[in-house]
Amino acid sequence: MIDKTVKNAQEAVADIPSDCMLMLGGFGLCGIPENCIQALLERDVKGLTIVSNNAGVDDFGIGLLLKKRMVKKMISSYVGENAEFERQLLSGELDVDLIPQGTLAERVRAGGAGIPAFFTPAGVGTEVAEGKEIREFDGKKYLMESWLRADYSIVKAWKGDTSGNLIFRGTARNFNPIMATAGKICIAEVEELVADGELDPNQIHTPGIFVQRIFQGQNYEKRIEKRTVTH
Repeated sequence: MIDKTVKNAQEAVADIPSDCMLMLGGFGLCGIPENCIQALLERDVKGLTIVSNNAGVDDFGIGLLLKKRMVKKMISSYVGENAEFERQLLSGELDVDLIPQGTLAERVRAGGAGIPAFFTPAGVGTEVAEGKEIREFDGKKYLMESWLRADYSIVKAWKGDTSGNLIFRGTARNFNPIMATAGKICIAEVEELVADGELDPNQIHTPGIFVQRIFQGQNYEKRIEKRTVTH
């Protein structure tokens, strides 16, 4: 079996250039590749196009990349927790594609499956439909959406093996498995890295064939965006 392990996040992202397209797994702050984001912050790359469900928060996750002006375009479904994102959008510093969440997920999935386009009713009659082909099926209008593929997809899993097989845990699964399939190069950081053959094949969510680099991450904060408590 091919050993796909790299030493750490710095080595994993060392060849990511400016002006490329990245997919970053996660939903809110759940299941985001914290170590790789930090390693990117340490590099002098700019002009990134990032596909992510959301833009993180001001002081964590993708929000840190935005604060350092490393991102030129965001392709997301929700961005309401990030004041810096809002400021850059309104000032014209940041290009943004806001996409219905289900459509975003399906565009990423289609990219990984090699399906260049599909039809969906989401967005018909709204700004989302502008410039897109619309067809009628069984008396209902649908608009055509194209796949999303990236130069690199960066995901975070609970467990992985040296061959790149991944297991996600709970809601941290979110966008990670589909994004792993839609990047030319997939980088996976995991909380626990085991030897090849130690994972139960029936529990694997992402087969190692989709993963090119894997490493065991460290010091995960796993922040919560909003915590509500009762007294």
